[in-house]
Amino acid sequence: MRAEHHFAHSLEGQPRSRWQGLRDHLEGVAAIAADLARSFGSGEWALLAGLWHDVGKYRHQFQAYIDPSAPETSGGDHAIGGALLARRAAGTQTQQLALAAVIAAHHAGLANLHDSEDGPPSPLMARLDRAGDQLTELSTTVPQDLLDHPLPPLPGFLAAPPRSDPERRDQVRRTELWIRFLLSALVDADRLDTEAFYDPETARARGRGFDSVAVLRQRLDHTIDELAAAAPATAVNQARGEVLARCRAAAAEEPGFFSLTVPTGGGKTLSALSFALRHAETHGLGRVITAIPYTSIIEQTARVFRQALNVPRGNDQVIEHHSNLDPEDETAQTAAALRRRWASETWDAPIIVTTNVQLFESLFSNRPSRCRKLHNVSRSVLVLDEAQSLPAHLLLPILDGLKALVEDYGCTVLFCTATQPALNRRPDFEAGIEGVREIMPAPRELARRLRRFRAELPGGGTEPTSWEELAGRIVEHPKVLAVVHRRQDAQDLAREVESLAEPPLHLSALMCPAHRREVLAGVRDRLARGRPCRLVSTQLIEAGVDVDFPVVFRALAGLDSLVQAAGRCNREGREAEGRFLVFRAPTEPPPGILARGLEQMDSLLLELGSDLDLLDPDLVARYFRRLYKNTELDARQVQTARETLRFATVARRFRLIEDGYTEPVCVLWGDAAERLERLRREGPHRASLRALQPFLVQVPTYRLAELEASGALETVSDGVRALSWPYRHLYDETYGLRLDDHTPPAAADWIV
Repeated sequence: MRAEHHFAHSLEGQPRSRWQGLRDHLEGVAAIAADLARSFGSGEWALLAGLWHDVGKYRHQFQAYIDPSAPETSGGDHAIGGALLARRAAGTQTQQLALAAVIAAHHAGLANLHDSEDGPPSPLMARLDRAGDQLTELSTTVPQDLLDHPLPPLPGFLAAPPRSDPERRDQVRRTELWIRFLLSALVDADRLDTEAFYDPETARARGRGFDSVAVLRQRLDHTIDELAAAAPATAVNQARGEVLARCRAAAAEEPGFFSLTVPTGGGKTLSALSFALRHAETHGLGRVITAIPYTSIIEQTARVFRQALNVPRGNDQVIEHHSNLDPEDETAQTAAALRRRWASETWDAPIIVTTNVQLFESLFSNRPSRCRKLHNVSRSVLVLDEAQSLPAHLLLPILDGLKALVEDYGCTVLFCTATQPALNRRPDFEAGIEGVREIMPAPRELARRLRRFRAELPGGGTEPTSWEELAGRIVEHPKVLAVVHRRQDAQDLAREVESLAEPPLHLSALMCPAHRREVLAGVRDRLARGRPCRLVSTQLIEAGVDVDFPVVFRALAGLDSLVQAAGRCNREGREAEGRFLVFRAPTEPPPGILARGLEQMDSLLLELGSDLDLLDPDLVARYFRRLYKNTELDARQVQTARETLRFATVARRFRLIEDGYTEPVCVLWGDAAERLERLRREGPHRASLRALQPFLVQVPTYRLAELEASGALETVSDGVRALSWPYRHLYDETYGLRLDDHTPPAAADWIV
């Protein structure tokens, strides 16, 4: 068999002349990968990774495997062939190991490259050792000009030899991240070239056709200037204009770290976008990525962006990437829908709106599908909205990753919040960031000008307030929001309010997203019409939800939580002054960061008294310094695993949302029953599973066992549990899933 008769992909029922030649595939992937990796100075590396990634397909075993007319056989481990070539190529051990890891991972994912501290040998090394005899066959079947390639020099940010142990560890972590970025370029190139062969129509639909950041910046300027011209000359609008002007001016500064400290109502969403687009245009950066801590407000933010940029929903200039995508968009086969799906997988669009989970777990993932987008993070502007929500227990790897993105991958990072966390480097926080530039010159004065509420803490917050007493205070106000720690707290307080007046509205995570959206729509409608509206909610209302109450009660909590709740108080300035009333709940917040936040707030109250200015930047900085000092900032030892190149371990340890504590259950709300029936009928696929997202409730694992034992759950498909029809009464129209109700169904409930 001659080299030109080797194939990468076959087509059943088609002659070999229609199959994809292996050499064509290798060179096609190499060219695409090199282009994708140039943004981080690694084009030569990606070129070689592309040329070698599938050389294992030159083996006779694989060629027999892809031949539909041959007896069915295994194709073997075709990815390991290129890794073997990398391990024997001329270069340093670091160079060899890096390229071998990338090539071996392009289907299976990045394995641990070194032995774990006390576990079995490295999976990659074991795999290479098992496949060592492939080299003999490859040396006779692979064209010689493909075999003879020295390894390129390492990129500049990895070239300097370390002078100390801290520098050595830092360089290993930077190498670890670079391997992921290199894998990203290879995976994306491999998928694109393969798709172009199997599905050329879809490949053509990927045609970029994006507006440039300059065009989008011009559109945004036009919209903002029109809004400003029509706005009344109030003190608030004057302050918003100053925020915008400062953001526009700061965009000319050199890339790096910036912060934007603006209270709720200061117009920071569009001002931050204005900075990001103008900065990207000035410095030739490719896109703007806005990361938000909560899925619940991604659609809201993307909608604001589209309106400001004058692009309709469905246009692929602004891409949302989160778990609750429209299931109809998942199955549509129009060119626009195909482009949107691809852009959400690869982040190849001018503006991406995503979650912190997607951004940071991709940055530390070992899975090819998640790593695929990383090369498009290079040379981007990252806007971290609600920066105070960065999880403290993972702060060290997050900050280390952000530093690498700025220093090695040409990014700019903007920390955007009303309560700026104390992330600057200082003697007591060596892991902090140097040179963060605050865009607003006087955050304290700006907070004073934009203040719309008066904070009250009766009795200094030392004595708990019973739910009965609190309900009596709530019913004194026709339009009022109360925010509590726990889901059970929200139910208990709502029932106390109901015993005194008209039943309040209720929000908690025991309600599915579709149910919560319906309640919030009702809240906004009541408030807009000036009708009475009492709402009792858990802290999920603080996740940037745009509601506006004249009076807000909040259980005493960490300072960042208090400020978030206060952002729902007199948000639009309709009252001369809103009332923000803080009380000590009769229950404690859940353990973890919320409990630690309350602990630090108690400490500040004891030291400074209860007459605190919640928006004082000095108070905010003091709070976060104490919080970080009293929190293990790398609680899962992610950095240690990175420093030993244990990719699988890193991915397992770096979880913003801890696995294992809760599991999803589909509840019977709205048309969920019809969607479940579709899943039963068609089987699990991407669209049918996504269609259930609006009806999922996260249930603690121990509660799940109770529901299963009572017979209330059915398994509809692998991994998909749902309330069974006879137990539909366990989902309440007001409170959502009733975990404490084990009432068996009545006979009539069995009737479908």
